[in-house]
Amino acid sequence: MAEGKDWLYFENRARERGFAAVCGIDEAGRGPLAGPVFAAAVVLPPGLIIEGLDDSKKLSPKKREKLFDIIKSRAVSFGIGFADEKEIDSINILQATFLAMKRAVDKLGAKPDIALVDGNRMPCLGVYTETIVKGDALSESIAAASVLAKVSRDRLLCEIDKIYPQYGFAQHKGYGTRQHVEMLKKYGPCPVHRRTFLKKILGNNADG
Repeated sequence: MAEGKDWLYFENRARERGFAAVCGIDEAGRGPLAGPVFAAAVVLPPGLIIEGLDDSKKLSPKKREKLFDIIKSRAVSFGIGFADEKEIDSINILQATFLAMKRAVDKLGAKPDIALVDGNRMPCLGVYTETIVKGDALSESIAAASVLAKVSRDRLLCEIDKIYPQYGFAQHKGYGTRQHVEMLKKYGPCPVHRRTFLKKILGNNADG
């Protein structure tokens, strides 16, 4: 939780304005060279404080895994969606991120009254939406979504690592580390690589 911040400020403000079901939304995996982009949508009970929850980037993998189960068990509802590497290459990463968010919202079951989205770009989700810059450090429901999205994506990349072990996906989760770039240059791209992200690294060989 951000020091000196009211962790429920945005949720409480929304409810004071008449929005009952407040949903937090965040993504994971916009920057990597491989794999899908994930998003999660989370509706938490009013007044709930989940101890130890914070922006997923500030938490250790072990802590995220523990919080993943706590969030799922205590949430009123949650949804997790993704857009794969082919969709990213086809419609660009921003639109693919929005698509993953829409898929996450669609999995909530009941439609929320308001969606609080991390960042400053407004997706079309079919519900009233507000963006919050650095929302994953300011809003508990957005932070909860960031954990669900991050853990879900990391787990998938560990599974992908078993199929393509030469790239080291379990270690770098698809991000452009030195190890990953070296393996790309050695082996070329595999089916889960985002071809549009590889142009500066592989040039004309990016299409594999």
